[in-house]
Amino acid sequence: MTGDEKEGTSMAVTLAEVAAHAGVSPATVSRVLNGGYPVAGGTRTRVERAVEELGYVANAPARALAAATSDLVGVLVHDVADSYFGILAGALQGALGPETPARSGSGRLAVVCNTQGTPAAELAYLTLLEGQRAGGVVLTGGAVEEVEHTVALTTRVARLASAGTPVVLCGRPPLTVPDGLPVATVVFDDHGGAFRLAEHLLALGHRRIAYVAGPAGLSTSRERLAGHRAALERFDPAVAEECDTLTVHAGFERSAGYDATRALLRRGESFTAVVAANDTVATGIVAALREQGIRIPEDVSVAGFDDLPFCVDTAPPLTTVRVPLREAGILAAQLVTGRRQPPPDGITTLATELMVRGSTAPPAAGRQP
Repeated sequence: MTGDEKEGTSMAVTLAEVAAHAGVSPATVSRVLNGGYPVAGGTRTRVERAVEELGYVANAPARALAAATSDLVGVLVHDVADSYFGILAGALQGALGPETPARSGSGRLAVVCNTQGTPAAELAYLTLLEGQRAGGVVLTGGAVEEVEHTVALTTRVARLASAGTPVVLCGRPPLTVPDGLPVATVVFDDHGGAFRLAEHLLALGHRRIAYVAGPAGLSTSRERLAGHRAALERFDPAVAEECDTLTVHAGFERSAGYDATRALLRRGESFTAVVAANDTVATGIVAALREQGIRIPEDVSVAGFDDLPFCVDTAPPLTTVRVPLREAGILAAQLVTGRRQPPPDGITTLATELMVRGSTAPPAAGRQP
């Protein structure tokens, strides 16, 4: 099949054609697409590759009906139980819903898809939403920065956009989509926020600053760590190099902060401040320090990122960087429904704000953990 022929028939690709392309039975293709059935890894890979190459989408006949686009908006989150995503998705859903009289019944049904941050789940949900002729798709949270996944993600986003489905990226980097297809992007100034937080600690007199970064290979982790290190580098390259030995990658959950801090203490590292990849990680850091009798901020300062609601209620209140999650959710809803047009380059950057509270103070003379 030539490229032109494939392009002309991709909207009518059948399950049987996918099976022939992958060298398996139609039943096997169905099992892979439906999930919940045991399929050998190599077979699953062949089927998924065939689906990708042929551009097959379940419920393909519905795609041929231009009027079949639904009022459903898919919202992909890493973990809806995480306050970061809960706030973002809640604001987005509220802005899409039918409650506002001014929208005159034009509300949309937001369906939250929990990916657990896995590339495979992200791609699978996009395929399902394409098959449902979703009226819009919003992808939230950091992007997994793997070439293979980026290529597959771009292909799916391009298919959605080419079929007329608005796509918004929220809290992640832009994608270079072929043919100039419109994909709006809302990004947070994570780099700038991390830079200002590190500057704050340096101004207080801290020179040995531990950093519990997020997972390696995630765009959010990269941006926040880059901003943190840029501030250290500008202040003194020697300080930046010394602090590199105090940087560890971990998850975004509380236990990650606890375990990483325990590991730093077991190594006998000296530090006067710890910066967390997010506020949830910071709570684990605080627990690990207090377990060892280390006072906050008298002995060690602790700072987070995101400014989740609990930050003002911790003891002491947590110094952090505010990320405008509610504003981002509302903006994403406006963009995905066409109530607001993106700027010419498609990218809207939302500012972050340093929130100085009681968990940071000048380092105590002679006190090291």
